[in-house]
Amino acid sequence: MAVKIRLKRLGKKKAPFYRVVVADSRYPRNGRFIEEIGTYDPMTDDDKQVNIDADAAKKWIGNGAQPTDTVRDLLKKQGII
Repeated sequence: MAVKIRLKRLGKKKAPFYRVVVADSRYPRNGRFIEEIGTYDPMTDDDKQVNIDADAAKKWIGNGAQPTDTVRDLLKKQGII
């Protein structure tokens, strides 16, 4: 089982909102997930709104979860990795 930390898309058409989730790589993008660890709103005017639980993210990465490229960039900007 390959566990990934990735984005789950929510929101309306042309107004995306994402949840940062830990999921098995075989599950669909918006399907089942193991744990929700944060949110990401790219549509905010000022800075992109990112809220990620640092402890949970570090725990999952320590257990072998692989973040996707976009999530890795978000984690770096938050100073988690």
